[in-house]
Amino acid sequence: MAISRLDSDNYTYNLVKRGLDVSSLRSKVIANNIANINTKGYKRDTVSFEDTLKDASNDIENTGYTNVDEGSFGQVKLGKDTSSSMRADGNNVDLESEKVNQAANTMLYNALITQANNKISMTRYVITGGGR
Repeated sequence: MAISRLDSDNYTYNLVKRGLDVSSLRSKVIANNIANINTKGYKRDTVSFEDTLKDASNDIENTGYTNVDEGSFGQVKLGKDTSSSMRADGNNVDLESEKVNQAANTMLYNALITQANNKISMTRYVITGGGR
């Protein structure tokens, strides 16, 4: 089915909600990485979402159709970064990198919250008749 305007608004709002869920998960993963910075042999965890979201978005753009189901919002993938260790004890957590990731994730979360609040405000405005 083609995405109607109403479906498009719903789809966008659901994407924002999904993004908030992923951002919250990413925040927990980053905090866990920082907490384990001195754990011997610890390999940092990662959260991958944007790549699968981009693939789903490209499919929608190319076909113009979607089922607007859970799978349309991209898949969240948790993984381990098994790349070379930064230290002799096998731990590969870089505090500076984790702090940068944390700051970027916080900015993304705040932007998504703003989007969700705007959607709710617009809906409230329509329901109340524009303040009449």
